[in-house]
Amino acid sequence: MSEPISRLDMLRFARRVVTENTERQLATIDQWIADEERRQAERERGEEARPPAPAWVLELGLNRDSPAVYVHEGGCWNAGKRSKGVDRSTALHALAEGVAACPHCRPDSELGYLEG
Repeated sequence: MSEPISRLDMLRFARRVVTENTERQLATIDQWIADEERRQAERERGEEARPPAPAWVLELGLNRDSPAVYVHEGGCWNAGKRSKGVDRSTALHALAEGVAACPHCRPDSELGYLEG
């Protein structure tokens, strides 16, 4: 016949099970922390590598061959998705050719462009 398991043996067994489960759970949490630190570092590297926003933006028409619709300042909230960054001289040239200035950000004022 086998000897009965003592209360002390059962408590030691319970402690060992809790310790093993805790170590496993801590390892999982440590892995989650490492994954999040890696993701955060990748986000920071991406933000550092991002080129600066353009100072001026041309909002293009619907078709590839259609002319530009608006000239915007670089950070204008109203610039459409079909926009491309341009330099100051290109923005001035577009205004001179009749491309409308955005009525919200008023790039013509910022560029010092006066219709004549």
